Amino acid sequence: MKDKLVAGRYFIVTGGTQGVGRGIAEHLAAEGAAGITICGRNKTNGKAVAADITRAGCRCEYVPADLAREGDCRNVVHQALERFGSLDGLVNAAGLTNRGTLDETTVELWDLLLNVNARAPFILMQEAARFMKANQVHGSIVNIISNNYHGGHRFLTAYAASKGALATLTKNAAHSLSRDRIRVNGICIGWTYTPHEQWIQVQDGKPEDWLEDAEKAQPFGRLLRPYDVAYLCAYLLSDRSEMMTGALIDFDQKVVGGFE
Repeated sequence: MKDKLVAGRYFIVTGGTQGVGRGIAEHLAAEGAAGITICGRNKTNGKAVAADITRAGCRCEYVPADLAREGDCRNVVHQALERFGSLDGLVNAAGLTNRGTLDETTVELWDLLLNVNARAPFILMQEAARFMKANQVHGSIVNIISNNYHGGHRFLTAYAASKGALATLTKNAAHSLSRDRIRVNGICIGWTYTPHEQWIQVQDGKPEDWLEDAEKAQPFGRLLRPYDVAYLCAYLLSDRSEMMTGALIDFDQKVVGGFE
C-alpha cells in the first residue's frame, strides 16, 4: 500500500461544499488527513459533504460562512482550531465567477468578486499563518487561482482582476512566510467541469449536452475535473513538495501565449 500523502494532518478547504473544493477535500481525506474543515453558504450541501467524508473515515466539520464578510472568514479558522486543535494546511478554493465586461461590471459586482476571490483568501491566510507561526507549524497554503489571471476573457473583467490580485498575493505571502517555513503556492486552473459550470453554461444559452462538443474541441479530449486539481493540491500540501513555494502553476491543456 502506498504511503498516504497527508497522513495525520488537519486542513481547511474553503468552497469545500461543492465542485473543485469538494473534490480536494475528498481527496485529502483519501490521502490520510486526520481532520478537514469545509465552509460555504449552502448549509444543506455543507452538512451532507461533511457527513460523506466522515463516513469515509476522516472527520470533517462544516462551518457556515459567507466569505464576503471579514468576520466569517476569521471564524472559519477559529472554528477549525477549536474543533481540531491544529492546522497544517489551508486551501483557498472558494470563488465567484460572475460575468461582466468592462462596460457592464458594476462597482457592486467588482467589490463582491474582489472581496470573495482576493480579500477572503488574504484574511484566511493571515489567520492561518498566525497560528502556524505561533506554534512553529511548517504548514502549506494552496490558492486555487485561474489562468484568467493572465488577462482573461473580456466577459470576466472583475473575475480576472480578482484572480490577478490573488496571484500576486500568493507570491508576496510565500516570500513573507518563507523564513517560517510556511509554503504558499497557487494552481491556475483552466476550464473545469463541475455542476456549477454546467449550470452557468445552460444559463448562458448552451444546450444541456454542451459538454460533449466542448470536450471534443479540447487538445486532450476533455475538460479538467475536480480530481485533476485535487491530485496536484495534495502534492503541494505534502512534504513531497517541501522545497516549493511561491509557484504559480498554469494547470491547463492550452499554453498561455501559444498561437495556432
